Amino acid sequence: MTEATPFFIVGLGNPGARYENTPHNLGFWVVDRLAAAAGIAVSKNKFSALYGQGRLEGETVLLVKPQTYMNLSGEAVQPLALFYKTSPQRILVVCDEFNLPLGKLRLRVKGSDGGHNGLKSLINRLGTQEFPRLRIGCGPVPEYMDPADYVLGNFSKDNRKLAEEMADRAAEAVRTYVKSGPDATMGLYNQG
Repeated sequence: MTEATPFFIVGLGNPGARYENTPHNLGFWVVDRLAAAAGIAVSKNKFSALYGQGRLEGETVLLVKPQTYMNLSGEAVQPLALFYKTSPQRILVVCDEFNLPLGKLRLRVKGSDGGHNGLKSLINRLGTQEFPRLRIGCGPVPEYMDPADYVLGNFSKDNRKLAEEMADRAAEAVRTYVKSGPDATMGLYNQG
């Protein structure tokens, strides 16, 4: 995948301590894991995003955590992509997905927003659905709960442990994607 422009890995989430332990911040968790493992400081604050550049699996990558809140994620990513001259196809978005059960991952190279407001914002600002996304299952939403309340509520103690394991696995999937591409990643990590 080597090209002159960096490969973006965008973890979606909400800034602030209030949201740290919520399903909606799984994308941030994955970026944090990748940053720690690769020694990349995600500390540059520009374009309404925290980001850092480094090497991952032999590729130049930009790890990005939009600071706009989930529903406006595209407002951070689109100007950053323009600045770095990175095409949407080189932007891997990592986000939560309540329509997938906790413990499942799903990679797609393009597609609709599927009701996810962060993806909706990205599609609107990038002007295309053709960017890869790795969805991390955090469902199911209990019948008595509104999905928005669920993804913004803290994980239970039991679910937190599984969510941490899923974030580790998602970070592995991202490394596989950067090194070997989408087909190999889907074969290894897409389940059911």
